[in-house]
This record gives sequence, C-alpha cells and structure tokens, in this order.
Amino acid sequence: MKLNELRDNPGAAQKKKRVARGPGSGKGKTAGRGIKGQKSRSGVAIGGYEGGQMPLYQRLPKRGFNKPNQKKYAVINLGILQKFIDAKKLTGDITEDSLVEAGVVRRKLDGVRVLAKGDFTAKANITVTGASKSAIEAVEKAGGKLTTTAAAAE
Repeated sequence: MKLNELRDNPGAAQKKKRVARGPGSGKGKTAGRGIKGQKSRSGVAIGGYEGGQMPLYQRLPKRGFNKPNQKKYAVINLGILQKFIDAKKLTGDITEDSLVEAGVVRRKLDGVRVLAKGDFTAKANITVTGASKSAIEAVEKAGGKLTTTAAAAE
C-alpha cells in the first residue's frame, strides 16, 4: 500500500447537505425550518428552553456547598523543602517569610501548610501555620522541630 492509494471507507465521508438551494435539493424553500415563527429566523438561539417544560438544568438536584470565607493555604511538601535546604537557599530557622524570600512559595495566602511528601533529613526548626501529622513526625524523626501557629492545626 502506498500513500496515494489511501482511501476512506465507503460511506465514511458524506457531502454536506446544502440547504435552501432549490426544490430539487430536498431542502429548498424554507430549508427545513418550517413556516414562520421564532426558530425560522436567523440569529435565534433558545439554549436550555424546552417549550415551557421545566428545563433539565433546573430539574437536576443541586449538591454541595462552598464556604464563602474558607481559608486558602500555600502548600509545600517536605521533599521540596529539603531541596532548598540542600541548595543553601534556606538556612537557620525556617519561617513563612523566609519561605517566600527563598522562592519556595510565591505568597503566603492565609498561611503556609506543610505536607509530608518526599524525604526530609535536615535538622531544622520550622514555624508555619499548619502541618499534617505525618509531616510533624518526619521533621522530628530527622531531629528538627515543626511548630504550627494555627489554632486548628491537625
């Protein structure tokens, strides 16, 4: 088989039906739009309207709730923290401000939260808004201390 011998399967590609091109086309005169009425005019889109029946988007149940005042934390993993410590970009006591300065997180948002993904071997004192239990354990296992300032810290 050569490139010039490639063909579509029979019936795979059909020509577009050209509407309003005379009575012989099978879609002449009103072009399948019926007679008069809003839908026969151009520029009409009645999206979601079902002729007075309750529309589908209103019949479906609504679920869930989003807190309007929920806190958004900047999240950092211990593995990334270790990389920055190895690269000497973070030294001494690690605070949220030092994380922003070093470029570990872009901005603090409502605080910085530390999660336990990755390996952590540095002996460091870290003070952040929140941390997972496993992250606190990992830092203490490495010989450091992770302090959370949030009242509702896990």
